[in-house]
Formats: sequence, structure tokens, C-alpha cells
Amino acid sequence: MIKSIKTTESNRAVVAELTRKLNMGPENIIARIALAYSLSLNRNLNLNTMGDSKGKEYSSKVLFGDYQDIYLAMICQRYEINVMHFDIPRYIKMHIDDGLELISKVHEDNPNLAIFDFILELVEKGLFALNSQ
Repeated sequence: MIKSIKTTESNRAVVAELTRKLNMGPENIIARIALAYSLSLNRNLNLNTMGDSKGKEYSSKVLFGDYQDIYLAMICQRYEINVMHFDIPRYIKMHIDDGLELISKVHEDNPNLAIFDFILELVEKGLFALNSQ
């Protein structure tokens, strides 16, 4: 279904910079974190505002690893669509771009923040939200 996903041209540099500064290893790791972070914000993105596709390209195997079904399920749940919906790749692309931009902004504001502290803070916020319900 999904062959590859490309970020915006401006996010090509963001991927490289965050991967290097946060010592992430392979560049697909920051893309996975960006996708999950954007989805965690519980907001729907508008496909009409999707940026270009001239940036970093990820094959589906590299981007998702063995967890493609989980990422697809998160998109389907967020947008209440079927796994065969033709816009799924576009939603994934948009959430990766959105997450990269947001993480870049957080890192600019907190240059000493380690990625693991960032992730733990997000997990803690998510668990707090679950307990509040």
C-alpha cells in the first residue's frame, strides 16, 4: 500500500540536524518520533495544507520497520478511516512534517533537552491525561 513517504524540502535539513544534535542514529528514528508526537496532540491536520514532497524519502520498511500495522492503525483511529483509505500516505507525511517542525521548535527553545527526556515528558503527560479521564 505505502511505498515511500517524503518530507518537505525544508524538513530534509531538520531531519539531519535533529538526528545529529540528538545523537539519534538512523534518520528514520526521528521521523517515527515526529509521527507519534504529532498524532499524540489529538488534532486533525488538513490535507489541503500539505507541503511539498521534495525532502527526505523513507521507504515504508525503513520508516515503519516491523510496526507498519501499528502506525497505520494510529492514523486510521485519528481520522476514523479504513486501513485501505487512499489518503493514509498523505496523513502520515503531514504528521511527520508537523512533528519534525514541532520537535525542532522545542529543541530550539531547549537546546540542552535530551530526546529521551522529551519522550519521557510526553509519556508522562499522556499518562496524566489518561488518569484524569
